[in-house]
Amino acid sequence: MSPARRLPAPGRRVVVRYLLPTGQATDALGTLMSADAETVVVDGKRGVETIAVSDIIAAKEVPPPPKPRSRR
Repeated sequence: MSPARRLPAPGRRVVVRYLLPTGQATDALGTLMSADAETVVVDGKRGVETIAVSDIIAAKEVPPPPKPRSRR
């Protein structure tokens, strides 16, 4: 089964590890905007990333980010 097929419904927080054209792996962490048979779209700190399903190594839902620590 393709890693993209294991993704939750859009609106959930996910991490997607995928290959760059150089062959290096990188991660997209953010809100899953959409996923179909060809692309996965993640909105994270680097902006909206459109990732080809064929480049995905792994993908999964992750918990929400931790709350900011209060200053003393």
